Amino acid sequence: MSRTRRLFGTDGIRGTANIAPMTVETAQRLGQAAGLRFTRGDHRHSVLLGKDTRLSGYMIESALVAGFLSAGMDVTLVGPLPTPAIAMLTRSLRADLGVMISASHNPFGDNGIKLFGPDGFKLSDHDETDIEDLMEADLTGRLATPEKIGRASRLNDAAGRYVESAKASFPRKLRLDGMKIVIDCANGSAYRVAPTALWELGAEVIRIGCTPDGVNINEGCGSTHPEALCKAVVQHKANLGIALDGDADRVLIADETGRLIDGDQILALIAQSWAREGRLIGESVVATVMSNMGLERFLNTLNVGLERTAVGDRYVVERMRELGSNIGGEQSGHMVLTDFATTGDGLIAALQILAVLVQDGRSASEVCRMFNPFPQKLQNVRFTGGSPLEADSVLAKQKEVEQKLSGRGRLVLRKSGTEPLVRVMAEAEDAALVDEVVTQMCDALQAVSEPA
Repeated sequence: MSRTRRLFGTDGIRGTANIAPMTVETAQRLGQAAGLRFTRGDHRHSVLLGKDTRLSGYMIESALVAGFLSAGMDVTLVGPLPTPAIAMLTRSLRADLGVMISASHNPFGDNGIKLFGPDGFKLSDHDETDIEDLMEADLTGRLATPEKIGRASRLNDAAGRYVESAKASFPRKLRLDGMKIVIDCANGSAYRVAPTALWELGAEVIRIGCTPDGVNINEGCGSTHPEALCKAVVQHKANLGIALDGDADRVLIADETGRLIDGDQILALIAQSWAREGRLIGESVVATVMSNMGLERFLNTLNVGLERTAVGDRYVVERMRELGSNIGGEQSGHMVLTDFATTGDGLIAALQILAVLVQDGRSASEVCRMFNPFPQKLQNVRFTGGSPLEADSVLAKQKEVEQKLSGRGRLVLRKSGTEPLVRVMAEAEDAALVDEVVTQMCDALQAVSEPA
């Protein structure tokens, strides 16, 4: 029988810093529990610990370190680095566990904790539930004896290791000489490594969102606020703009006209490029229920299927591993390219796009518009308490809407894994129909949802 997770959501544990569950006590207890869960054998066990640029990262980092040390694990600190760097280094350094302190694209007041296994992949639901059970258990007699308490140290060349790993994903015969690129790092974890990698490959780099101060992460910048990037691309007459989020596991692109290119178009471009080069593995690209039907139609022209999963890059990765696929991602910008990374990596995905631009010798506006998307609308409905998706009136309206869309489009209803929101998405070739069904569905949800 499956067990329900209490703390972990779709992307680790997340919440407002210094308020449950994102407290010092929870972090320390998590370090102890995860340390015990991943202690196997007689070797000296270790955990790699990174973070983004949030002020609260210092607090949570210290609490986690205390927890892991008390469980007998050595801790290697790497400071601010992208989430995919933590995944890569965990495997490269043969650590028993990797930890990233970040709330990704959320405002600075939030924070979170993501865990990676020794293989560099995010933990399974089963592992996370085991850790939660240990957090609630009596650990008397299970923590390290005084002589076996762990040690903490810092890895000074961690950033350089990741830069070299990212650069290795770019074709050796190519360079970015003559390319002017705007990079927006969301004042987050990639503020040093992403511009460095692009510059070392030969590009002229214009940096924005690269001056973190602890409280400005994702504030009016990055992939959640790409307006600054689009404006800067036009202003500097750049060839391309790259917007990362706070922990750099997702990316959006702006072409030379300042027009935004979403994750579905990026997936289509990389899939076509890799299919042309014989590098596409498996018969399907993996995406989520939120990806546009236009992407599905485009992939069919390549004789490639689209496999859909629940929202969350961890579910994309799980399905990719089951199918043996090497390309997957989300419309929001998570791009998982398992030839190079075990989780979403915004920089590596951007480098794949840049490789196509250099090889083809064409502009981003010519290369990156792979298909015409179906009209799609996403709207959020906030709620407090209860399960509005289970209300009889909502279920009845959902059935009615799905009948309207039958054969012409799709409806997706889902609760956010990080906020008290129900996300309502519909798409169809008829834009007026999309507006109509989204409005009807939102009205039904609001009627049963208490105002926040």
